[in-house]
Amino acid sequence: MDIFDVLNLIGGLCLFLFGMNLMGAALEKRAGHQLTSILGRLTSSKTAGFFTGLGVTAIIQSSSATTVMVVGFVNSGLMTLKQAINVIMGANVGTTVTAWILSLTGIEKGNFFVQMLKPSSFTPILALIGIVLLMGSKSSKKKDTATILLGFATLMFGMETMSDSVAGLKEVEGFRNILVMFSNPILGVLAGALLTAIIQSSSASVGILQALSSTGQITFGAAIPIIMGQNIGTCITALLSSIGTNRNARRASAVHLCFNIIGTAILLSVFCIARAAFDISAFTNSAASEWGIALAHTSFNLICTAILLPMTGLLEKLSYLIVPEVPEEKQEERIQIDERLMATPAIALERCRVLTHQMCDISLDALRMAVDQFRQFDEDKAAKIRSYESLADHYEDVLGSYLVKLNSYSLSDDDSNESAKLLHMIGDLERISDHAVNVLEAAEEKQAKQLEFSPQAQKELQAMFGAVLEAVDLSAAAYKNNDLHAAAMVEPLEQIVDVLKAQLRSQHILRLQKGECSIEAGFIWSDLLTDLERVSDHCSNIAGCVIELSHRNLNLHDYLRSVRLESSEYAEVYDQYAVKYLQDIENAE
Repeated sequence: MDIFDVLNLIGGLCLFLFGMNLMGAALEKRAGHQLTSILGRLTSSKTAGFFTGLGVTAIIQSSSATTVMVVGFVNSGLMTLKQAINVIMGANVGTTVTAWILSLTGIEKGNFFVQMLKPSSFTPILALIGIVLLMGSKSSKKKDTATILLGFATLMFGMETMSDSVAGLKEVEGFRNILVMFSNPILGVLAGALLTAIIQSSSASVGILQALSSTGQITFGAAIPIIMGQNIGTCITALLSSIGTNRNARRASAVHLCFNIIGTAILLSVFCIARAAFDISAFTNSAASEWGIALAHTSFNLICTAILLPMTGLLEKLSYLIVPEVPEEKQEERIQIDERLMATPAIALERCRVLTHQMCDISLDALRMAVDQFRQFDEDKAAKIRSYESLADHYEDVLGSYLVKLNSYSLSDDDSNESAKLLHMIGDLERISDHAVNVLEAAEEKQAKQLEFSPQAQKELQAMFGAVLEAVDLSAAAYKNNDLHAAAMVEPLEQIVDVLKAQLRSQHILRLQKGECSIEAGFIWSDLLTDLERVSDHCSNIAGCVIELSHRNLNLHDYLRSVRLESSEYAEVYDQYAVKYLQDIENAE
């Protein structure tokens, strides 16, 4: 093996790691919404959690990425520690899929169909399809698929290059002597753990071991302890990701480490006892092949899971011993979103969506309580309205900053539209909470000055309240359920609110002229109508955003103008609301 072989080895390793990273990132992006769906169906049962971890890891080809996501889910409250343990076990089995794919490089010559199973035969075809899709398609989904194919082709080309570059090592005595050292199980475990910790991927380190096995110098006696160590080394990624998280998230990473250490300790002991008690030298001294390493990797993880899956409760208790509860620790009252979730934008957006739903409830509840203050004033509710407005401000700050940062990542079209939708939503929801406080202040002023509206004014105000609260309910349903029918009802109702505002102001002026209303009450009346009308404007923005983004467009002004001028349905709904809210007011004139 000369210097050029070493350079080829380095180049092959770089291509291998780059291809694995490229393919994993593209798979994650392409499968983002499926990952969200899988997470949504997750239950606390051991079987469901296990297969969830297995399936997600098989999709994104990285147990480290899955475990980092799990730590983020636990930290964000999307998953309990008990659920996380089952998913982590499934992830350990799911990561073995990569080794089986890589073992195809060991296929020997045969007939045409057998040869086509060899990666060097079919990866050029995948690469060709990938480059055609990448260069000839404008669809982001097709581009993601192309990146997956190109990443896989790069990965397999790197694997072939590594195998070819180390082929000459079979004749090197020094290399053979180094491998003899790894026949010591403890050294083998340490070597596997160290290599995997450095490159932070057990799939990649197993691939490197498979490439070295092509020399024929890697025995099963050396390979098995290295494989065990690789499962410990892969925990470094989750441990690093848990820094700065809450206690349950740190416990999830501790469970990952404990699972692999305990599994390694048990099976390494069995392996050493078997070597001492029985003559298995024929097996331990035989050369390990690519498929043999894949089989050993899968067997190790399946046996560990079979042993420890029934003992998830004990693992949970062990994690509490490692990361103990602190009695005086205070719960964080303000929301936070774990930035680790940005590694999977679809999951990050799901978390943002959940928090935006919470913000929606907070802002709209604040408005409803503020309206109730005109019916029966309550000091406790007044304090609650102000706390809700402050909380809505905090939601907007956290969500806005997070979504802006998330947009710097590579997002699919669907994720990009969802991000734009959420950014618009939080702005309108925050302004609604501001107007709720303004409505409250009007009620407080009316209460403090012992002012009363005339019976007709009260009747008019109830009509205004009813129209605005219906617009609020419709816009909430439109956003939360993506209900296009509810969204279409909001704009004509908003126009009714505009008409109500104008009529109620005119009729108030008439009452002033007749001496039926005071100037002070008139100031409150005018400010109240303005705030309620602006709430309906924000409801219109929310509904319009839902409709426009369902058509992959976001031009609210054009939409609102066209719907008023061209929609027959708009005119019909407008007439219905006119009868409901304007008729009694007009008759009173």
